[in-house]
Amino acid sequence: MPMEEKLVQRLESAVMRLEALSATGGSVGTCDGTAILDPSIIAFDDLMSQFLGKVSSAAEKIGGHVLDITKIVEAAFAAQRELLIKIKKTKKPDNSSLAEFLKPLNDVIVKATKMTEGRRSDYFNQLKSAADSLSALAWIAYTGKDCGMTMPIAYVEESWQMAEFYSNKILVEFKNKDPNHVEWAKTLKELYLPGLRDYVKNHYPLGPVWSATGTTAVLAPSKAPSPSAPAPPAPPPSSLFSSESPQASSSRPTKGMSAVFDEINSGKPVTSGLRKVTDDMKTKNRADRTGVVNAGEKGAQVSSPSVSKTGPPKFELQMGRKWVVENQVGEKNLVIDNCDTKQSVYVYGCKGSVLQIKGKVNNITIDKCTKMGVVFAGVVAACEVVNCNGVEVQCQGSAPTISIDNTNGCQLYLNKDSLDGSITTAKSSEINVLVPGDGPDDDWGEHALPQQYAHEYKDGRFVTTPVSHSGA
Repeated sequence: MPMEEKLVQRLESAVMRLEALSATGGSVGTCDGTAILDPSIIAFDDLMSQFLGKVSSAAEKIGGHVLDITKIVEAAFAAQRELLIKIKKTKKPDNSSLAEFLKPLNDVIVKATKMTEGRRSDYFNQLKSAADSLSALAWIAYTGKDCGMTMPIAYVEESWQMAEFYSNKILVEFKNKDPNHVEWAKTLKELYLPGLRDYVKNHYPLGPVWSATGTTAVLAPSKAPSPSAPAPPAPPPSSLFSSESPQASSSRPTKGMSAVFDEINSGKPVTSGLRKVTDDMKTKNRADRTGVVNAGEKGAQVSSPSVSKTGPPKFELQMGRKWVVENQVGEKNLVIDNCDTKQSVYVYGCKGSVLQIKGKVNNITIDKCTKMGVVFAGVVAACEVVNCNGVEVQCQGSAPTISIDNTNGCQLYLNKDSLDGSITTAKSSEINVLVPGDGPDDDWGEHALPQQYAHEYKDGRFVTTPVSHSGA
């Protein structure tokens, strides 16, 4: 590459970092000349200009929410660059200090996650793929084999898998609609694979290298609130780098019938919370009641939602052999990452959620789920989809058998390793199978499995063939 082009890329990278930092209210920070000239920092600048620059260019053509989330991605990479510089001048901190040290990066990731919440955007898949992809930047929190994380290179690859679930949906949706969105999705993947993965492989395969003689990362002292100070705001989403385990289910407020029994067993009079019904409140004495039901009242009664009969949510490993994921609603980040080929996974009654199974298991069953997404590394025996509506299943490895029964609407994404398996369908409709193209840059091919068949009696037996429709 000519010297002029390298200089232009370096300048573009510097401008990109300044814009990203200003967008998040951050500061450029003080960086000595030694850190800036460090080969790993120069390589990170090249990563941002070469790969992140392509994502930004594609986003500029689209605008709107896609451009907004891309600017947050830029800010996250700029924050990681600043942390890489600080690490070279800082001693390795303990876990509590590490979370505070990485807070600038986590704040940007939380900002991206908030864009996926609330009212669903028309470009939800774009927002979700970008926000989920930022978890790959958490490789910087790797402190050793006992820290609970996989090695940095593998961590980047695994983190992209969840984002790829939404990225593939973009490629399918906009394949023949808008090439700018296809370009954006492809360049976003290239930013991480091979971009960030190769960067980590070449410079930090064992994690960040802290200074042995640098300064100590110290937690910011907490200030006691003054009596006149306003109440603190609601806590933000949990930190990506937090080492604390999720809150135990026993400490959560009880709901449903369990709350009723808790109230009964509390020892309080059962009728203590009831209001006394006076004579004027009785139906026979109310002057505003007649025997006629108006249209407004009737419509209100018809539209009232029915009481949900779903049980409590579950996410647990039973007897060391069976993973049970039940009644999860709106949970987009369910992950099973500690599994083996002797275990099975049973997904039941989930709605609007996404489950990622990072290891190969014996078999997977998805039962009575709606708008559910499941991404799995592979199965030894089979993956079964039963009694479902509008589900999406992505196989990233091998699957000898995939069975779809009594299901309306199933998008099945196959890996090249799973093309040799068999797909069995029964009493199902709207089954689409997407297979990768011949080359890495080729579009996915979409194939609709037949749901109608013609049966003809020939030579003493019935011959069944799928019905194909052709438009005039």
